[in-house]
Amino acid sequence: MRFIGGIIEKLQRHPKRVVFPEGTEPRVLQAARQFFSLRLGVPILLGDRTKVKEAAAQLNVSLEGVRIINPAESEDLPAFVKRFEMLRRSKGIQEREAREAMLLPNYYGAMMVAMHQCDGLISGTNQSSGSVLRPLFQIIKVAPQVTTASSCMVMEVEDTRFGENGVLLMGDCGVIPEPSVEQLADIAVSTAQLARKLLGTRPRVALLSYSTKGSATHSSIGKVKAATALAEKLAAEKLLDADFDGELQVDAALVPEIAIRKLPDSPVGGRANVLIFPDLNSGNIGSKLIQHLARAHAYGQILLGLDRPAADVSRGSNAHDILGVAAIVGLQSIEYSDLYPGAGQNLPGEA
Repeated sequence: MRFIGGIIEKLQRHPKRVVFPEGTEPRVLQAARQFFSLRLGVPILLGDRTKVKEAAAQLNVSLEGVRIINPAESEDLPAFVKRFEMLRRSKGIQEREAREAMLLPNYYGAMMVAMHQCDGLISGTNQSSGSVLRPLFQIIKVAPQVTTASSCMVMEVEDTRFGENGVLLMGDCGVIPEPSVEQLADIAVSTAQLARKLLGTRPRVALLSYSTKGSATHSSIGKVKAATALAEKLAAEKLLDADFDGELQVDAALVPEIAIRKLPDSPVGGRANVLIFPDLNSGNIGSKLIQHLARAHAYGQILLGLDRPAADVSRGSNAHDILGVAAIVGLQSIEYSDLYPGAGQNLPGEA
């Protein structure tokens, strides 16, 4: 709670509007209530109004300050349908299909964010990642000057010796199964940019492997080395003040005593606050191991590189996790143009 408490305090000074497409989900209802109670902004629930109110009543959750929108009854539905039809015209979509899509809460919510009717989207508590990501990628796309959309987890562990006072950012744990060198470098830089905003300190980025500085030889290790060099170049071009090192084993990245033996001159070794995994298998497995074995507070997946802020939360998330993700996404939206220059300036489908 140390970390997320600081995020909440910052967002209270600049409240935002966050849409939750899963309006009848109990954990979402509880998180939305807390979002309003903590003065973080306006939570927007999507779904049938009667069903949302019934679900809230069963939980004894007040809906004061919470907006409820039923896509099927929304006055914005015709405009959303027309906009989506235009976006997907090259795929042969017709008005009927566009309308069917816009009646789905994740599609409607993505269009709300794209059309500046809210500041961020949180979904995924009872749906697959594909159901959340597909509408976002079809409607919102990637930000200007960005080639890779990815994700990261924000982890807070009790032992403050690790990361930045116990906080670590980990990417990519949810989007790209087998990143190329270029994608891995983009993931490292995007995660470092978010770390700089959330932690307020210099990102120390470890690109992970099963090898430390040539202790093994394999093509996958060469990819991590090349991605590290490219990430340093990209960060310099973006004027991002950060340290990158790789390839590193995770113990060399996190434990000072081991780093001293394996790489004594590294600015990252033993002090990493950002961990970049070589592929989605290792990222997803590693983040869930930390979450459950170390009982870490886990906030994510925070999506990176999109033109608007959004998150795909785990189906195992509780109300506290969802609230934390909503606070992070809200804080992202405050300075999103700093993270991604030019982001959010156009409506979907405009150049």
